[in-house]
Amino acid sequence: MDFSVPSEWLELTRSLREFTASRVDSRWQEIESTDSIPTDLLAAAADMGLFGLSIPTEFGGLGLPMVARALVYEELGRTHAGFTSIIGTHCGIGTTVIVTSGSQEQKEKYLPALASGEIIGAFALTEPGAGSDAASLRLRARREGNDWVLDGTKHYITNSRIAGMFTVFARTGEEPGGKGISAFLVERDNPGLVISNPQPTMGLRGSHVAELSFQSCRVSSANMIGAEGTGYSSALKTLAQGRVGISARCVGAATKVTELALAHAATREQFGQPIAEFQMMQAYLAEMAAETEAARHLAYYAAWLIDQGRPAKREAAMAKLIATETYGRVVDKALQIHGGMGYMREVEIEHYYRDARITRIYEGTSEIQKLVIARDMIKNGMIR
Repeated sequence: MDFSVPSEWLELTRSLREFTASRVDSRWQEIESTDSIPTDLLAAAADMGLFGLSIPTEFGGLGLPMVARALVYEELGRTHAGFTSIIGTHCGIGTTVIVTSGSQEQKEKYLPALASGEIIGAFALTEPGAGSDAASLRLRARREGNDWVLDGTKHYITNSRIAGMFTVFARTGEEPGGKGISAFLVERDNPGLVISNPQPTMGLRGSHVAELSFQSCRVSSANMIGAEGTGYSSALKTLAQGRVGISARCVGAATKVTELALAHAATREQFGQPIAEFQMMQAYLAEMAAETEAARHLAYYAAWLIDQGRPAKREAAMAKLIATETYGRVVDKALQIHGGMGYMREVEIEHYYRDARITRIYEGTSEIQKLVIARDMIKNGMIR
């Protein structure tokens, strides 16, 4: 396999590294204390084209293949997770369904504004009774003339505070499981959509989730994505790409906290020498670096398969499972190397530790990834 990276992708990641290091990293304490992402940072991200990573160039986006997006997500993973979550959600699950399954009219209407960051996208699948078992969702859509009327509730919806458009999944038929689910584009100001009940989280300061209530929310049939009953399959396609993106972000974050731990170990002295000289600390650092590198290669392999048009459901699940679990172990060791200082909110490693925990839950828990992997093995064999 060719491991070389095109020069234009390297230049993009270099400019992104400079931006996040100078503009975002320096304001992590502000983000943590205010629980908001400064608007000038989001505007700067829009100017760099970061909201159009996955949107084709014909609609104003960068149109990057999955491997290039993974490189970008790895860089974004190095900086504050709240900032990264807004962009990652928008570019991943927030827009991919339209790109892959939307009509030409839908793409022309929405994608340019999404690519520029004028509109922020969100993905409304999860419900109070439908988390890992997303196919059991209950939000209903009934046809009335040329419209569909939605009734029900979604929750834990990322970007809900700032999103201008939601990709919403609702049950339109009586078929069991995913067969009766369709996808709709619902604009924020659509009558009958109520965004309420902000849901505070352990980490991801500045990136907010909330509940969406659909109260006889009328949506034009022109805003159904794809054919009726195909929404769940569209969601699954989106989640595969989203899982690779999260994997790459976790690799970037694991790399960053390893660097922080290494710098601390080199300067923190105990018993008359830097703690980096202690074999136990060296073992921690070696494990952190080796596991992160293994996760990196798995994430990029899954991304490469997607770009080749080859089946990648199993590999995307593997990448998310390994990268998120690795990040959890790596950041735990990084905090341990910092000692009591790492538990203090004045130190950067503390928010990375809190931010890491959600990665093993959202867009499919680690347990769900194992089911996806095993079931694909049973169906297709160990080697395809």
